[in-house]
Amino acid sequence: MRSSARPLAALLAALTLTAGLFATGAPASARANDVVPAAEASDVSLAADTYDWKNVRIDGGGFVPGIVFNRSEKNLAYARTDIGGAYRWDQAGKQWTPLLDWVDWDRWGWSGVVSLASDSADPDNVYAAVGTYTNSWDPNNGAVLRSSDRGASWKAAELPFKLGGNMPGRGMGERLAVDPNKNSVLYLGAPSGNGLWRSTDSGVTWSEVTAFPNPGNYAQDPTDTSGYGNDNQGIVWVTFDERTGSAGGATQDIYVGVADKDNTVYRSTDGGVTWSRIAGQPTGYLSHKGVLDSANGYLYLTLSDTGGPYDGGKGRIWRYATATGAWTDVSPVAEADTYYGFSGLSVDRQHPGTLMATAYSSWWPDTQIFRSTDSGATWTQAWDYSSYPNRTNRFTQDVSSVPWLTWGANPAPPETSPKLGWMTEALEIDPFDSDRMMYGTGATIYGTENLGNWDSGSQFKITPMVKGLEETAVNDLASPPSGAPLLSALGDIGGFRHTALDTVPGMMFTSPNLTSTTSLDFAEASPNTVVRVGSADAAPHIGFSTDNGSNWFQGSDPAGVTGGGTVAAAADGSGFVWSPEGAGVHHTTGFGSSWSASTGIPAGATVESDRKNPKKFYGYRAGTFYVSTDGGATFTAKASTGLPAEGNVRFKAVPGIEGDVWLAGGSATGAYGLWHSTDSGATFTKLSGIEQADSVGFGKAAAGASYQTLFVTAKIGGVRGVFRSTDAGTTWTRINDDAHQWGWIGAAITGDPRVYGRVYVSTNGRGIMYGDSSDGDGGGTDPGTDPGTDPGTDPGTDPGNPPGDAACSVTYKVTNQWSGGFQADVTLTNTGTAALDGWQLGWTFADGQKVTQMWNATPTQDGTKVKAASISWNGKVAPGASVGFGFTGTLTGGNAAPAAFALGDEACSTG
Repeated sequence: MRSSARPLAALLAALTLTAGLFATGAPASARANDVVPAAEASDVSLAADTYDWKNVRIDGGGFVPGIVFNRSEKNLAYARTDIGGAYRWDQAGKQWTPLLDWVDWDRWGWSGVVSLASDSADPDNVYAAVGTYTNSWDPNNGAVLRSSDRGASWKAAELPFKLGGNMPGRGMGERLAVDPNKNSVLYLGAPSGNGLWRSTDSGVTWSEVTAFPNPGNYAQDPTDTSGYGNDNQGIVWVTFDERTGSAGGATQDIYVGVADKDNTVYRSTDGGVTWSRIAGQPTGYLSHKGVLDSANGYLYLTLSDTGGPYDGGKGRIWRYATATGAWTDVSPVAEADTYYGFSGLSVDRQHPGTLMATAYSSWWPDTQIFRSTDSGATWTQAWDYSSYPNRTNRFTQDVSSVPWLTWGANPAPPETSPKLGWMTEALEIDPFDSDRMMYGTGATIYGTENLGNWDSGSQFKITPMVKGLEETAVNDLASPPSGAPLLSALGDIGGFRHTALDTVPGMMFTSPNLTSTTSLDFAEASPNTVVRVGSADAAPHIGFSTDNGSNWFQGSDPAGVTGGGTVAAAADGSGFVWSPEGAGVHHTTGFGSSWSASTGIPAGATVESDRKNPKKFYGYRAGTFYVSTDGGATFTAKASTGLPAEGNVRFKAVPGIEGDVWLAGGSATGAYGLWHSTDSGATFTKLSGIEQADSVGFGKAAAGASYQTLFVTAKIGGVRGVFRSTDAGTTWTRINDDAHQWGWIGAAITGDPRVYGRVYVSTNGRGIMYGDSSDGDGGGTDPGTDPGTDPGTDPGTDPGNPPGDAACSVTYKVTNQWSGGFQADVTLTNTGTAALDGWQLGWTFADGQKVTQMWNATPTQDGTKVKAASISWNGKVAPGASVGFGFTGTLTGGNAAPAAFALGDEACSTG
């Protein structure tokens, strides 16, 4: 089950939009450049380092409520997630490419995607309706993003209302649709009583369809006062009958699904001018999906008595004959035999009359998938009972590529492990390949490439089709000095011991199985000793390991524990301090067979351990710092002043140095920033120039540095991002960029104690990101001087024939290419002994390519000649350091890489 965690403290309303430096080797990037852009940072003491960012592989981990295939181009498909962005299918690699990593801290809600639409008239166009919550949890309105290069870059039209990518009913849809005959026309179904909206200029502007009569009235829980369960789920899908239009003319017949059990389907027969409820339609249910088989004129509805994605106790499937107006109940089972609702729905575009549907809310013993080859007259199902409780499956299931999908379970029949799925609200048959089908679950995307075996009587094979799609919400991270490089605490699937960053772990933490791990720690001097705490359906809420997280055993709970809270391990592993939900702070020696209440510290405090003295522990609550010197038995409040009394606060002690503590956090309405103590919290010093900070971590020291490398998620010099310091916070390097922002990233950050520059960053829905520096071992401390604004030398010389050689090298890489366009990354490395103070790189395109958008550099192009100039904050490039930028472009023929590059009027080497 996946509940999709939201950021803490009402989700950190209204932080600052930022700009940054592009890193190489990245997925597609973008900017929402129809909204007011952020002001560029003025002169700040920041250096630039190019980082290569990747996901720590888990593969999936969250709910995929929508899959969309383009109807006119083979192998073009998209997936949407509730909090983790949107993805495009890469057929060559059989993996997904993330498209919304550019979403920034301030607009974190745009990582929630409530609907996707791919333009069948022009496959380069794709649209996404974004926004995570319709209530106060999300401070921003929703938007419709539009891309003319398949999601490589985006523009945004901000809406006058919010959208709910992580709200109840998010599996219904698609709410966003492009007119297949006149692709400048789009429709969007809005929640919260905001009605039906239309754009007639390809998504640039939107207006309400005032003639549409019904904004919906269904809410999951009308008694809820939070704005979550009691929100009107609104207009839930839009479907066109493409037969009622011709190329260039608006489609006349449009069908719209409404969250109203008595009036769930409406139609327009005049291109959206007038609308009416279709007579004879089923009542008592909500239509989750409405799909029209244009070959035979049947509109199919999958219905449930609730909006999902978790609930649903009864459901039906109905068919509407558009030619005659006749409605027919074509449900595969009698209503009395359903204990679930129907949602996932797809028709086979190669074989009219073939359709499939899912019982999305059949949690036990498994979900069910139904298939009909005669327009719903008869059905078969993915599994049947042979003799209860034994099952006969039409499929085989191989999860060896993502082995944790078994959850380590060995259930009794009729349950199986792995399961076919749950929350199966998305199912799509490839419109070009009847053998390929994909469907989303609460944890992954499954699919098959031999679906035709279903009808022939042999088994078809189901495997995960989720590589590249990372959707976990990350609560905590730890990188021990020995053993596995990373341990993770995750929402919904517990967490993992990551022995290799590019390999899917074999199994999540078990014994106990925690639904969400909220905190974990290891003993600094004995890294094989690990502790974790989290949510569980029943006690215990804590587990211990003595082999670096490979194997676990259960601890016991103090009385009253209801949730994980935070936990800390003594530096030598001799004891632990736990601040759980539902009970006060407790301490233990050994492995938690019994607990004693700590004194002098309030319930709900965050706890951490000193990384040198095994008897010393720290706590923090509401502006007060606490210290224990007796293993957590008693705590003393320190007199430090000026610390944040509200907002999220996270702190950590530096490995190997007693009493050295860094504290990050606060809120925009009070104290907010980064503080440092060298006396166990007796006094703290606030670092100047750091306007906001949210998490702090440590990694291997740079060459020649005596202090651990610091990493923070912060706002420094007006810039929001991920920062590194190798000189104890005197100067800072921003190491992420516009293309890599990942929305809200405030929960956890840690460096790697064994690899200089490597950092692990938590996200709330995009999994664990890790970055590696191109800066070698660091070469000492960060330069930290004013990057200046000097554009460098005169760029007038033809870069294809420069007169001299410069101390620079350039790497040029095409990272994505499609019909008529491409994306490329460029890395410029200073190979000399003096710093670059402003740079301008030039080249000539051999095939006449044109730059359409560039990030982290300013472009100019004259014919085939291109120049990219540094921006105000990344012009300073230290000896041995690199700077990167990226761009999208158009092409009409070949796409050969430039043969030569020039820095000013001197040639760079290429590599």
